[in-house]
Amino acid sequence: MSKRPLVNPLLLAMSILISAPAMAAPWCTSTNPNPGQLGQLRNQVNQQLLPQSRAVARVHTEGTLPHQGIRDQSLEAKKDWPLMRDLALLWQKQHQPADLQALSRLLNDWGTRYKPSFNPVDETELDAYIDAYSMTRDDLPPPVRNVAARFIRALGEGYLNQMEHNAKPGDGRWINNWNSHRVKLATLSAVALDDPGMFARARAQFIVQLGRNLQPGGLTVDFQQRDALHYVVYDLEPLTRAAMAARLRGQNWLVFKGASGASLENALDWLAPFAKGDLTHEEFVHSHVKFDYQRRDAGESGYSGLWNPQSASGLYAMATLLNPKYAAVSQHLHPMGGWMAACWGR
Repeated sequence: MSKRPLVNPLLLAMSILISAPAMAAPWCTSTNPNPGQLGQLRNQVNQQLLPQSRAVARVHTEGTLPHQGIRDQSLEAKKDWPLMRDLALLWQKQHQPADLQALSRLLNDWGTRYKPSFNPVDETELDAYIDAYSMTRDDLPPPVRNVAARFIRALGEGYLNQMEHNAKPGDGRWINNWNSHRVKLATLSAVALDDPGMFARARAQFIVQLGRNLQPGGLTVDFQQRDALHYVVYDLEPLTRAAMAARLRGQNWLVFKGASGASLENALDWLAPFAKGDLTHEEFVHSHVKFDYQRRDAGESGYSGLWNPQSASGLYAMATLLNPKYAAVSQHLHPMGGWMAACWGR
């Protein structure tokens, strides 16, 4: 049997990128969200927006139980992150000056006070910061725009540098969901900044992650480590979000294959029978991670019993936008809602 020649993923990414179009589609494609969707966003903003931002220099929730360390303070501070995306969506649809003013304050405060730790589990929700900037970039006051762009570049470049130079494949955090979140943040940063070189590097790391994380047929390393579909979803969501960003550059990352021959599409297909309820799974029974049992014993929801397919509703809502074949799974779970409906709904 002949061996496949080794392909440098960065060279492959660069060769395809040469012919890739510039960002051709708006960050959010919904042109007419229904009043209920906007009303939901407005209620969330009214409930969460404070006169001053919650910006801090550091957050940390990964690997902690309730009330440990700075977990509680971090969860409170992080309320600003989705709030920025909600404000951006409201500004985009309703153009109320107060929304842009509040968003500018949050973008500026977090962009100047927060110091990235490059812990991707702690920082994965900063995708909302990137979303907010991308939706409002041309309307932001120039000083705020510059602060946000610098922050996003530092975040994206930092994660790319880590993956390119610090990766330790023998350490599970460089092949499991941790690295998927790194790939997501790097990819969104590259697309938001419209930086072709940065995008090529992110694309290369996406391909590398497919090879490290997916087995032939789409089984994830996360499932083998944790015996939990919870972590399959947590792994595939950031990869799917990265693919959503890549489509703005005219590329279909859903079908790209890693060294194992598996693709994101394979993994979504593997999970689909569980999401539809055709198969069930008892969560964390044979996990190799002690912390999973600590969370179960602490009474945290989702760390024992049957997996709840509704936790994959956001995943398959995004997947449907990449390939309509997932529409039946998505509709079975829950129609697209929340900020996703306001951003991508039809």
